[in-house]
Amino acid sequence: MNQIYSGDNLPILKDIPNDSINLIYIDPPFNSQKVQSRTQLKTTKDPNGDRIGFMGKSYKTEELGTKKYADVFDDYEGFIRPRLEEAFRILAPNGSLYFHIDYREVHYCKIWLDQIFGRECFMNEIIWAYDYGAKSKSKWPAKHDNILFYVKDPKNYTFNVEDIDREPYMAPGLCGPEKAARGKLPTDTWWWTIVGTNSKERNGYPTQKPLGIINRIIRASSNPGDVVLDFFAGSGTVGESCLKLDRKFILVDNNPQAIEVMQNRFEGVSEIEWIQ
Repeated sequence: MNQIYSGDNLPILKDIPNDSINLIYIDPPFNSQKVQSRTQLKTTKDPNGDRIGFMGKSYKTEELGTKKYADVFDDYEGFIRPRLEEAFRILAPNGSLYFHIDYREVHYCKIWLDQIFGRECFMNEIIWAYDYGAKSKSKWPAKHDNILFYVKDPKNYTFNVEDIDREPYMAPGLCGPEKAARGKLPTDTWWWTIVGTNSKERNGYPTQKPLGIINRIIRASSNPGDVVLDFFAGSGTVGESCLKLDRKFILVDNNPQAIEVMQNRFEGVSEIEWIQ
């Protein structure tokens, strides 16, 4: 059974056996020093509405609810490091960790991961670049996240290069029609739009990540039947990816609103065990 836990992830991690998880992806709080929130809206045609849409038609806006959490830590290292130490312990000998963070903390997190895993186990810093949302006029706008890729054993780890989705060449005329049709392997810079407000993927969680990004990671660094763990599960995107790609998953989150989002997302899926 796939498992979804509601609760503090640290004691749950301590109960997971050594060397038992094939792949870990985590998107922890970024320590942005603000409250992350997302308000869901519903719009309906109304001649007396509060917003004007396509071709000048009038729409009424209704708020369906707001999901939020505080992303503020006085001691971020004291919070995240014990969880990374448990992640290393429970990874399988050929397992991988993808640690998703942003520019505020990535330099500190890489030092901690180097100390826990070993510098030789660092494979990549993946830059997920996007261009969406507000843009600062007082500095270069921050429009990327960082994903640190570590393995437990740099001489023995899963990396399915032939199963990775391909991208169009930027200059297809220079590489010939056959290569252009096949596309190129992604580099360590991934251009991928965020989950937009009107996207079919959007489920209302403040920090929801695109399914395509998660699919790429899971296809590359795990095999069918493997167990994938996300102990900051949020909206449950890792779980949806695993269901599509024939992997097993363990998800953990202590935010009741995240659990609510996942219950709606996985409604009708019988092969999930919900654990309080």
